[in-house]
Amino acid sequence: MSAEADRDRRTNTDTGRGPRGAGRTGADAGPGRRDRLVRPLLIAFLVAGAVDLVGVLAGIELAHQIAKPLLMPLLAGYALARRGPRLLVAALLFGWGGDTFLLFDSDTAFLVGMGSFAVGHICYLWLFGRAHSSPVAALGYAVVLTVFVALLWNGLPADMRVPIAGYSMLLTAMACRAGALGMRAAVGGGLFLLSDGLIATGIADWPQLPAPDFWVMFTYLAAQYLLTTGALAPAPERTGRTTTDGPRD
Repeated sequence: MSAEADRDRRTNTDTGRGPRGAGRTGADAGPGRRDRLVRPLLIAFLVAGAVDLVGVLAGIELAHQIAKPLLMPLLAGYALARRGPRLLVAALLFGWGGDTFLLFDSDTAFLVGMGSFAVGHICYLWLFGRAHSSPVAALGYAVVLTVFVALLWNGLPADMRVPIAGYSMLLTAMACRAGALGMRAAVGGGLFLLSDGLIATGIADWPQLPAPDFWVMFTYLAAQYLLTTGALAPAPERTGRTTTDGPRD
């Protein structure tokens, strides 16, 4: 009996399956099917992103309305297929909620969407929580946040000031903590901050770049992709150090 148990344990280890697959007929097929979904889901995300960006740039509203709600579920599916952390999947799905609510042109929908993104940032912070970030980076982000909110304050609608300031603090904390997972995630966090900063300057009626909605979506999609792949990267690739730790789960 002990020899069989040892053989089963070694088989599970070699195939990358944990105890969740035990006792199921054809359990090896489950991970195999999931592995085969990785590339199609990533391609589908990239195609949907391209359709959305072209739709925004060309003013094809229908393309934007169809493609945007597909983006984060596809990226979340990619993360699941890569056996990503549940908190990463949750962050992406709350981002999907934010994307969906922001399709509606009302202050209430904007605030609910912002709240959904905020919960996603909390998921990211929880995911990043045990990693160490640079005190210098934290100070730099704090200065940028303070100056930006101060400059933005008078241009914001009165009922939006406190929610946007609170959300900005949470977003800045997430962007700062993302750097603990390496350069890829750090750039993703910075791009997320830039994307939402562009939205905030639009609300405050600051001068805008040409095609501002395109740049908002481009930086947002790049941010979520880089945060996802940064969180999925093996520990040595994220930190540049040799380690015996396995993938995050």
